[in-house]
Amino acid sequence: MLSFFRKKKQFFPEEESRLIVKAIRHAEQRTSGEVRVYVESRCSWMDALDRAAEIFHTLKMENTEHRNATLVYVAIKDRQVAVYGDKGIHERVGTEYWNKVVGEMLTTFKTASHGKAIADCVIQIGEALQTHFPYERDTDKNELPDEIVFGR
Repeated sequence: MLSFFRKKKQFFPEEESRLIVKAIRHAEQRTSGEVRVYVESRCSWMDALDRAAEIFHTLKMENTEHRNATLVYVAIKDRQVAVYGDKGIHERVGTEYWNKVVGEMLTTFKTASHGKAIADCVIQIGEALQTHFPYERDTDKNELPDEIVFGR
């Protein structure tokens, strides 16, 4: 029974969490696309991209109108990251783009905080989404929550 009252795991300081959420909101103000961030400790027994795809579908991110949602996945202790884009955005940017974004995030992890690296990645994804799915003032709606999802 006590497990229901356990404090949620903190992977990084609250200030960094706010930075990430701010980056998500900023990115989504310029596009009809959606960005979510999922952070957990470990990605055991599974490739990070496969885990990202699994979480993407668990969070029902494929239900956006233009199929343009993107998930940034981070396994802190295992130092694994992946970016998974739905069909609409993936068809426009391709695997090479996702690999570039992941590489840049890993490079930033070496010189900055996790929060800054993730926020920079979100902003970069937001720019790609803006290029291919610009903001539509009359029809745009926030289809997915902006908060970070914390796993185990």
